[in-house]
Amino acid sequence: MLARLCRGTLIAILLAAVVFLGDYLAVRFPGSRNPFGSVNVQPYYAIHLKNKKTEFDFNVPAQTSVCVNSLFPHMGYPPCWYASRKTTQRIDE
Repeated sequence: MLARLCRGTLIAILLAAVVFLGDYLAVRFPGSRNPFGSVNVQPYYAIHLKNKKTEFDFNVPAQTSVCVNSLFPHMGYPPCWYASRKTTQRIDE
């Protein structure tokens, strides 16, 4: 029973490593496709006041954030499927 569990765990780890390596190689050597994308991010300021309340300032221009078209984050950029869900950025002051 323990041998089967160890073998199953080893297969799962190897499969995850193969998927990550394939994803990395697809980003690193893209061929004719562009591995990078962009997402518009709307930042806003959360200003903490002395009376323990928070004031929000949304008068900040939108910014373009670079993302990578892959399953996992690579080269310091988040994957586009994740970045497209996080289109607001809170800045605490």
